[in-house]
Amino acid sequence: MLEDEFDKPYFKALQNFVCDEYRSASIFPKREDVFKAFNATPFSKVKVVILGQDPYHGAGQANGLCFSVNADVKLPPSLRNIFKEIESDLGKNSLDGNLERWAAQGVFLLNATLTVREGEAGSHQRKGWENFTDAAIGALSKKSEGTVYLLWGNSAQKKGALISPDKNLILRSVHPSPLSVYRGFAGCRHFSKANDYLIANNKNPIDW
Repeated sequence: MLEDEFDKPYFKALQNFVCDEYRSASIFPKREDVFKAFNATPFSKVKVVILGQDPYHGAGQANGLCFSVNADVKLPPSLRNIFKEIESDLGKNSLDGNLERWAAQGVFLLNATLTVREGEAGSHQRKGWENFTDAAIGALSKKSEGTVYLLWGNSAQKKGALISPDKNLILRSVHPSPLSVYRGFAGCRHFSKANDYLIANNKNPIDW
């Protein structure tokens, strides 16, 4: 669905930039995990989309899925707040920070920017990744119906313009970071609302 993007000038420039960055700096996630969200949740299996901004920029945190860390990594604050909302909404305690279990059920965990320099949030923004992830969301919106989009924070909400609201459910909130969580994310009940919508559209709910 995105094959044409790889031949466009912006992507070739992006590819050169990212390759140079991996050679000269500490970049996250690992090379083999850059497209993990796409590999873990093929478009044909997507039921829910969660959009992040950058990968985590701390050593050992980013694993290629937005908001996710490997099981042995301390939970970042935003993910901790996501788990608190799940517990409040559904009464479920989350196992660990590795969200591959969500991806396997059809939750597309996509960051707007797929790489970042260590310790430098936003360092790979406006290099072309946003064009690519816009194309991904646009293609998904055209091909799918009955998909839930969870747009948390201003960056994610900007991509809402690419989504067909008449065919899908779009749930918006502030970002789950400690700076904004109590301005609308806490108590949003997005996880039960997503499952109610999936069930109403004859799809299996997500085991959050």
